[in-house]
Amino acid sequence: MVDVDGVVVIPRPGGWAVDMERDLGLSVATLQARFFAPHWDDISNGRAALHDRLAPVLAEIAPHLTSQALADYWFAKDAQLDDTLLADLAALRATGVQLHLATVQEHRRAAYLWNTLGLRDRFDAIHYSADVGCGKPDPAFFAAVEARTGFHAVDLTLIDDKPSNVEAARAAGWGGVLWDGTQQLADVLSRSASSDRF
Repeated sequence: MVDVDGVVVIPRPGGWAVDMERDLGLSVATLQARFFAPHWDDISNGRAALHDRLAPVLAEIAPHLTSQALADYWFAKDAQLDDTLLADLAALRATGVQLHLATVQEHRRAAYLWNTLGLRDRFDAIHYSADVGCGKPDPAFFAAVEARTGFHAVDLTLIDDKPSNVEAARAAGWGGVLWDGTQQLADVLSRSASSDRF
């Protein structure tokens, strides 16, 4: 199991919204306070739709922006794939190892990652919070992935950039590897030699 943001997708220095105020006339602080802080938990866990919550907020704080325009900007600015890692993962997959994504996403960005960025051609499945109903590091997320895939915990390893997610994976009986973007995949694999599914 491989995380998306911070692993497969390289974060922009300063985050995807670093130039948003210049580009779209909306400050990061305002968007955080009015949209992400009160609504993101519901959206990312599948209890609310992105545009249902974003559109009315933008009508108040940035009426010149549609929710679709902001989502398009966000998704495009948060889409730099780690080509080196993906090539290494492709070589691993060619040996018969199944590769799955395990990520905290809402439905529309998950579809963008899977379809528009083409991750569906590089991974066997995607497991994401809005679809599962909870996200990492919730133990229920790991249990849901096991139930969906039919794999046992001992057969699974999570590569993730957040220590809390790696610790939760290990607590669930999975292997867990903390990714910082500087490692070679071969080194990661050597630390998880007992696992053949990621």
